[in-house]
Amino acid sequence: MTTPTTEPGSGTPVISGVLAFVERLLLTEEVRLSTPGPQIFDPATGQYVPGPDVVAYEGPGLHRAAGGPGVVLRLEGQPYKDDGDGRYLLFTPMAAPVAAEGNTVTIVKSGDPAAAGRIFKILDPGETGALSVVRQTWMRIEKIGGAA
Repeated sequence: MTTPTTEPGSGTPVISGVLAFVERLLLTEEVRLSTPGPQIFDPATGQYVPGPDVVAYEGPGLHRAAGGPGVVLRLEGQPYKDDGDGRYLLFTPMAAPVAAEGNTVTIVKSGDPAAAGRIFKILDPGETGALSVVRQTWMRIEKIGGAA
């Protein structure tokens, strides 16, 4: 048995072969991660309006349901995030950018016809870690698409 090699300066074992295998096996959909675009000036109204979204990543990914709504105990006068709809998880390659809260995810292609065209909002920044092989990000459905 040999000691695995490490990436220079990181002390983390090189797992590029594992990453490639897992990505091919799991990331079977095509997803698009978009960030809000800069505001643009509308000369007709004299107002700034939201610009088109900027695509931060488009490529392999996977989404899946992550259970139903959670239970939230609200304390009078204390702010909390709305906890209404079911949650979903997005899986992307480690090389993809880390999603930020409020980014939009669109399922571009999927083996499930009901999934293609669905749009989600990112709830929390994508999770990171030294031994991760795919990035996991929590999201909530915003628009149902597909052939369902």
